[in-house]
Amino acid sequence: MSLKISGLTKKFGEQIALNDINITIANNEIIGLLGPNGAGKSTLMKSITGVLKIDEGEILLDGKNISDSSTSLSAKRKVGFLPENNPLYNEMFVKEYLQFVANLHNIKKERVEQVIDLVGITPEKSKKIGQLSKGYKQRVGLAQAILHEPDLLILDEPTNGLDPNQIVEIRNVIKEIGKEKTVILSTHIMQEVEALCSRVILIHQGNIIQDSPISEFKGKFASLEEAFQSYTV
Repeated sequence: MSLKISGLTKKFGEQIALNDINITIANNEIIGLLGPNGAGKSTLMKSITGVLKIDEGEILLDGKNISDSSTSLSAKRKVGFLPENNPLYNEMFVKEYLQFVANLHNIKKERVEQVIDLVGITPEKSKKIGQLSKGYKQRVGLAQAILHEPDLLILDEPTNGLDPNQIVEIRNVIKEIGKEKTVILSTHIMQEVEALCSRVILIHQGNIIQDSPISEFKGKFASLEEAFQSYTV
């Protein structure tokens, strides 16, 4: 899987949300996407998935333009996305919902059971989504994102609302996925970045401030928190 973002610019009125963003990802890796609130992280992720229309530049996934109507559909099929607000159908049962998603992707029902087990929601699969705790809803969202075995998985705050044990379990799932796929992970939890990521991309005020291996990002600072604060003050 290769992802190449060139000259990506996105504006909302007079506000520049992304300013001439250039990123190249060639290998399977887990990348930490960092930045203060309002830095442009969610806008970047939504642009990559094709949810937002970009103003300038291009996004190529395996050489296919995500904005080109002739190639965008096949490119988008290679992407899995868990947005921060995790939109779900609360009146649907967990397994029913995941089977619905599987049908959209023409996936066999055996894969649904496999993913249910993988994200640890087997005891909850017969419940309505609206009855689940926030942590289990996050798991359902992750399940739908990986159901079609995407080459690129984009996760916006995937462990939000989980208890410490659940966080470890979901991190292990993400780590396993990252061995064979590319994962872009947005989080404010620096321990999560250290536990999972080999590379950090830091966005601040719509610009890329750092794009480097995690050791280089940390540099002379005692912790990732200190490095983050120094780069974004």
